[in-house]
Amino acid sequence: MMRLTLAMPAALALACLAGSARPQPTQAPTVAPSLVVLITIDQFRADYLDRYSGQLTGGLARLARRGARFNNAHQDHAITETAPGHATLLSGRFPRSTGIMLNRVGVEDQRYPLVASGYGTGASPARFVGTTLADWMKRAHSQTKTLSVSMKDRGAILPIGTSKSDVYWYSIDGRFLTSTYYRKEVPAWVREFNDRQSVQAYAGRTWSLLLADSAYREPDSVSAEMGGRNFTFPHRLTDDPVDVGSEIRITPYMDDLTVQFALHGVNAMQLGTGPHTDLLAMSLSATDVIGHNYGPDSREMHDQVLRVDRTIGLFLDSLYALRDSTTITIVVTADHGVGSIPEIAPASVEPRPRRVSLDDVMPATVARLRASKLDTFAIELDGQILLANRRAFRKPSDLEAIVNAFAEDARKVPGVARVDRFPALLADTLTDEIARRWAHQFAATLPIELVVTLTPYSTWGGNVASHGSPRDYDSHVPLIFAGAGIRPGTHTQFVRTVDLAPTLAELLGLTPSEPLDGVSLKDALLTPRCATCRE
Repeated sequence: MMRLTLAMPAALALACLAGSARPQPTQAPTVAPSLVVLITIDQFRADYLDRYSGQLTGGLARLARRGARFNNAHQDHAITETAPGHATLLSGRFPRSTGIMLNRVGVEDQRYPLVASGYGTGASPARFVGTTLADWMKRAHSQTKTLSVSMKDRGAILPIGTSKSDVYWYSIDGRFLTSTYYRKEVPAWVREFNDRQSVQAYAGRTWSLLLADSAYREPDSVSAEMGGRNFTFPHRLTDDPVDVGSEIRITPYMDDLTVQFALHGVNAMQLGTGPHTDLLAMSLSATDVIGHNYGPDSREMHDQVLRVDRTIGLFLDSLYALRDSTTITIVVTADHGVGSIPEIAPASVEPRPRRVSLDDVMPATVARLRASKLDTFAIELDGQILLANRRAFRKPSDLEAIVNAFAEDARKVPGVARVDRFPALLADTLTDEIARRWAHQFAATLPIELVVTLTPYSTWGGNVASHGSPRDYDSHVPLIFAGAGIRPGTHTQFVRTVDLAPTLAELLGLTPSEPLDGVSLKDALLTPRCATCRE
């Protein structure tokens, strides 16, 4: 089996780190922040901030107004999914370098089950290659504390890489837990929160519109949403005290729980009390679940954006009541965006979006392999990539013939925009945006023969609305720095999420442990100290 879900060999891990900019030593600022907070909003498109700007009155509005806002920030890789996106943020490196190239090459790891008999698969960062800001901070000051929380395991684990810090995610029985990679049991403060903040209290609760009905332009009767069920407001959670633990994930209340847990952790772990800078990474997942089920143009998404804005506002107010706001640096971003529901995409979109599968192309490929007396497992389709066991072919021309025939068949599938030979694609990453993003996705040493890109708004998955393409609607995300050490302003230049970590490293006077793909964003800092920063 050639699937990329297998752990990468050590040689490939080293190759992943090659070819990036060598980090430069920096000087520490005169007074370092007491706490750095990374807020990642899963599936939050950058255009939401402008689309609903007149109704945003909470934390997002406050940070955008008072911080350094980069309006043209992108997850600059091809398969814009949760795991690869989260892994870029504090590593400063693209998926080809972190080893986290797909969700299915993410954190699932049966060797490390959840503690306390939690529900869900085991998880660890074992596939992650290299280090992150959490490691650089710990190397500089061994007393630095790190807390990372999310509804999702990958949302909690991947921002801080392999660091064995306090990392917790949500189990559908209503508890925040961790896996045995980090510890054998949760600490007392986590047990206290789980016992006190029972998810069962949400049973029977209703998600209603935050504002008056007239404040929402979106129709509330779109049957393409939610698979044709429960697609109108209000949305009532089940009365069942067990099932509510799962249902809450598709409501804004999931973010409320996550924020409450994060604040409880800040207080219990004494984050931000010195003597050195601490780190809180908080990934809010409800937007992603709501977006997959209702789409980015739904009334539900409109209301969720307003609610996560207020939730972040309450988080900031509570955090600033615990710690001096002038000593805290906040960063807000997202792991990816999302495309419109294919069936109701704007009429101007041509060709019309499709739901695509290449499974019907494979039987002919297998038949060609068999007719050529070749191993029928020598070619494998893994989603949008075609892999080959090159040693199974007697001569290069045999491989060329099989791969070219598959490409010709794939190009005929409705919804397919382009089928590229991956090695050839790497030769034109300056003028071809899609080629550049594929080059950032996978290491050149992998046995990938073809990569397939769909037409705009076409999707691979079975979700109502989805992401995962190299298109801008999936890559364009917010990027806002605010607080201690940050110079307010609005910036329109093209930047990447891999620029986040080197910017924070410079702010803290840290030197990354390996070459990075990103660069420090000079415009964001009150006192830039890096000769190679981006203007």
